[in-house]
Amino acid sequence: MRQKLVAGNWKLNGSLAMTRELIGGIRAGMGEVGAAEVAVCPPYVYLPLAQGLLEGSAIRLGAQDVCDHDSGAFTGEVSAPMLEEVGCHYVIVGHSERRSLYGDTDELVARKFEAAQRGGLVPILCVGELLEEREQGITEQVVGRQLDAVLERVGAAAFARAVVAYEPVWAIGTGRTATPDQAEAVHVFIRERLRALDPGVADGLRILYGGSVKGGNAAELFAQPNIDGGLIGGASLQADEFLTICRAAG
Repeated sequence: MRQKLVAGNWKLNGSLAMTRELIGGIRAGMGEVGAAEVAVCPPYVYLPLAQGLLEGSAIRLGAQDVCDHDSGAFTGEVSAPMLEEVGCHYVIVGHSERRSLYGDTDELVARKFEAAQRGGLVPILCVGELLEEREQGITEQVVGRQLDAVLERVGAAAFARAVVAYEPVWAIGTGRTATPDQAEAVHVFIRERLRALDPGVADGLRILYGGSVKGGNAAELFAQPNIDGGLIGGASLQADEFLTICRAAG
């Protein structure tokens, strides 16, 4: 039985005060969450503060991105060993905003995935299609290409220490959400893609859904047999709403 995971991606939001308030609110409600695993991914500068605030709780800490190098002349970058040292367990790689706004290619995402694991982190690999790609009927082709880039670099066995998040780009921050059936179909595709290479890894792989998940639609999404939780954006910035989603998973 795969344990559900709900991870909050704060994106470019936060302050010292907000970090304290939000984590305090989430911690206060964790007793009602049940069996779901919970993680938060604040901006880099708030990670040490968040780590201290999370100490003694079951909430995991994650980062929003990672460099594909461990050290060196890469101004502005943050490496996996650095993130691990400040208490991170997870790191998001390949988010659609990194791909579209900052030019992260499939190959670079694969290198970041590999670097994350090399540095002791569990990567949350984001995959997903644009609206025009869904309308063209090539969702599986796009998601398959994104997955294959990582599989070709690290192999299927590496996914035993990873999470995949399916995030249709047209549903991120737009208020539009894939229907449970639409989301489940892509989750099945991802799992079967892995199953063809390693059935055991495929069965254990947690595949999250992301894309305008809210307290009101989380339970229906998480009820699908292949949706193992959510990667939550805007709704993770409000403790009550985030906890409602976590309860739906737990």
